[in-house]
Amino acid sequence: MNRTIDLNADLGEGMPWDFELLSRISSANVSCGAHAGDPAAISATLLEAKRRGVVVGAHPSWPDRKGFGRIEQTATRGEVESLVLDQVASLKSLADALGVTIRYIKPHGALYNQAMRGDSTSVPIAVGLVAAAQRLGLPLMGQPETLLERMAKASSVIYVGEAFPDRRYDESLRLVPRSQTNALIADRDEVVGQAVHFVRTGIDSLCLHGDNPGAVALADAIRAAFDVLGITIRSFITAR
Repeated sequence: MNRTIDLNADLGEGMPWDFELLSRISSANVSCGAHAGDPAAISATLLEAKRRGVVVGAHPSWPDRKGFGRIEQTATRGEVESLVLDQVASLKSLADALGVTIRYIKPHGALYNQAMRGDSTSVPIAVGLVAAAQRLGLPLMGQPETLLERMAKASSVIYVGEAFPDRRYDESLRLVPRSQTNALIADRDEVVGQAVHFVRTGIDSLCLHGDNPGAVALADAIRAAFDVLGITIRSFITAR
C-alpha cells in the first residue's frame, strides 16, 4: 500500500505491559494522573518513551480515578480549559525533568467521548478542549467528522483523526458504548482487518487501548500484517 500510519496507545496508567507496548507503537498518550497512574509510573513511561524515540502526548481526563475517567461529567467551557491546562502542566513538569517534550493532546475516556458528540452538552467540553490546545499551541487528537474536529479546524488547531481497531462502531460510525457487550473486539483477525480498513480510509492514527491485557498481542498482529502490506508505522508528528 506504500502508506504511513501512526500507531498510538494510552499509557502511564499503571499497566505492567506499558514498556512492551512502547516497543511497538509510534505515539504514546500518557496519563496526566487524573484517571489513573502515579508520578512514578508516569515518569517511568515518559523515560522509556524517550529511550525508544516514541512521540509523547498528554492524556487529560475528568478527575475520576474510581471510574477510570469513563464517567460522564458536566462543566463549563472555562472549567474544561482550566482542567486540561492544569493537567498538561502537571505532566509537563514530569516530562521537563526527563527532557521529554509533550507534542499533542488526546483527551481520555468520557471527556473524549463527550467532546465528539454533537448535542448541546458537548459544546462547552469541545470548546474548552480546543481553547486549551490553542493556548498551548498543540495538536488535538480525536475521531474524524465530529464536533471536536469542526471546532478545532475553525480555530486553526491542528487536528489528528484517529480510529480504534479494537472497538466496534455502529451504523453511524460512532463507537459502540462500553456498556454493550460487543463494544470491545477480542478476535485478533477482526482487529487486524479493521486496522487495515482504517488505513485505507486515510485516517491519521490508530489507537490500541493500553489497559487491555491483550494490547501487546494485538499490536504484534497489526505490525505483522502491515509489514506484509507495505504499511509503515510512524508518528504523525514526524510525518508533518
